[in-house]
Amino acid sequence: MHNEPNQADAEQSGGPQFREAFDRLVQIVLDGLRHGHFRCAISGGIGKGNRRELVIEAGKSHKFTIPEEELPR
Repeated sequence: MHNEPNQADAEQSGGPQFREAFDRLVQIVLDGLRHGHFRCAISGGIGKGNRRELVIEAGKSHKFTIPEEELPR
């Protein structure tokens, strides 16, 4: 198959902001699939203090600021 980490590995290896963003993204996708159709946009960048800024837009916008040291390795 493929050698990417599974969802459980990704959730457990990141910090609290990463896990919150990951959980929100999973919920948005599941809600959209249950509804039947949806649009979702994800963007990211590097902000002050080398923090990662993640924005998930799906009806509402959700912004997460994730410190570099909390990213999964």
